Amino acid sequence: MKAKYQSVLNLGEELAIKNGDVKEENGVLHVTGTAKTPYEKNLIWDEIKKAGGEEPTDIIANISVEDTTIFANHTVQGGETLGKIAKHYYGNAAKYNAIFEANTNILNSPDVIQPGQELVIPNI
Repeated sequence: MKAKYQSVLNLGEELAIKNGDVKEENGVLHVTGTAKTPYEKNLIWDEIKKAGGEEPTDIIANISVEDTTIFANHTVQGGETLGKIAKHYYGNAAKYNAIFEANTNILNSPDVIQPGQELVIPNI
């Protein structure tokens, strides 16, 4: 069973999921842990569905979230805009202003972001 969900376990390690535990009982994989943000929890669930289908019956995952006050953290890469970042996290580039408003402590304009800046992606 672990082999089928190895990509999930690898992602958990990559994301540094805390208190992670994996047990196999009666052909069902039990996975627990704490993700940093809701976005990381969603990434884990997306990987579970990718490996096991939309409603897998051979895995039970109990993933909690350490910080629910934000959706994600994001390090700006070269060529990115707040619109591109909003599209990535929210599926809608027009929501860039929510990201700007959450980061006015480091951003003066929604049109000027720099590679390396650490942005908070708010829950909206």
